[in-house]
Amino acid sequence: MIPSRGLTYFIAYLLFTVEAIAQQAAPSMPSSGFPGLDQYRSSRIAIYTDDFGELSRYREANAALAAPKANENRVIFLGDSITDYWKLVDYFPGKPYINRGIDGQTTSQMLVRFRQDVINLHPKLLVVLAGTNDVAGVTGRARNEDIEANYATMAELARLNGIRVVFASLLPVNNTSSEDAKESFALRPRERLMAINRWLKDYCGTNGLVYLDYYSALVDEKGMLKKELSDDGLHPNAAGYKRMTPLADDAIARALK
Repeated sequence: MIPSRGLTYFIAYLLFTVEAIAQQAAPSMPSSGFPGLDQYRSSRIAIYTDDFGELSRYREANAALAAPKANENRVIFLGDSITDYWKLVDYFPGKPYINRGIDGQTTSQMLVRFRQDVINLHPKLLVVLAGTNDVAGVTGRARNEDIEANYATMAELARLNGIRVVFASLLPVNNTSSEDAKESFALRPRERLMAINRWLKDYCGTNGLVYLDYYSALVDEKGMLKKELSDDGLHPNAAGYKRMTPLADDAIARALK
């Protein structure tokens, strides 16, 4: 029989051992070399392991959405936080535009939910604004070729389902507002953003899609996102979305013509 004091020590030892094993088994994210990104990725481990595409985000909204009316030009806006934060009803009043943006997502995650959040909603047109988080490595390192392949897959899936497509350029970024902005800027090299935008423009031209050039309208003389159009260097503010709205309207009109 173990003495009471010995039993206490024994239980403490067991608890310590179990905790040590749990810590060793707990999932961890490899370091990117950028503290802010590492912290953000660690905060999303449950998403990456339990619902990578975040299908749960719009499941109820999709189920409640009625089928398009006759002659309705339903448009789905698919993207990351830049789309997620865009209050479409305020900028496109009275238009059947549906926001399916999710903060922090990459194109790989958007492909996972493409059927539920795009195809099954029977839109006439799809507007995609994505890729900046891929470049930043939010869900892991991605080559330009990988990002481009995801775009091409979206276009092919849309075409098979009779959905017209607008591909929007990646937005410029700036590093002037905060330390976080400096990291966001460093994670998104201008050369990579511009290279993907060139590919998107060429792909749209070759495949009969509409290219929506936000970049040229938002960039300053230094190649950065105009400071007055963003509060954090990455996301448009109200003035930024106001600048983007007529460009989106024009691209949608051209795609539906």
